[in-house]
Amino acid sequence: MTDELTLAEVEALARAAHEGQTDKAGRPYAEHLRAVAEGVRARGGDDEQIAAAWLHDSVEDDALSARRLDQAALSRRTKGIVLAVTKRAGEPPEAYARRILATPGALLVKEADLAHNADPARLAVLDEATRNRLTEKYAGMRALLGLSRGSV
Repeated sequence: MTDELTLAEVEALARAAHEGQTDKAGRPYAEHLRAVAEGVRARGGDDEQIAAAWLHDSVEDDALSARRLDQAALSRRTKGIVLAVTKRAGEPPEAYARRILATPGALLVKEADLAHNADPARLAVLDEATRNRLTEKYAGMRALLGLSRGSV
């Protein structure tokens, strides 16, 4: 277990993997990663979940290959959570939600991700059509995952 990456090393890996990327509002992508990691921590997540939060979009955004993730010095649980929250091309939202719910620890990471994505301050800088589309998308995923509005 001591040969696994520390949280500081995972953060550095995630920041390097997403270097130069921005979110829909044009902010450095690392801000989102930090917010999700902090959201997991605030919700009582453990170090494996916090590590997964730092890496939660890395495979999906092609910032880190699935092969590189597999080879990384991370716990099997952390890798499983990252892969569970990685959306796959053409995958129906229902199948995505089922995979998250079937993977121990993944729901907390996705809940923190959705909470930050749906943050009104983040959405406020987007155009109305995009803001409405994303608000609906996030609410739909929360419903599929059985997350109540109050758990944000």
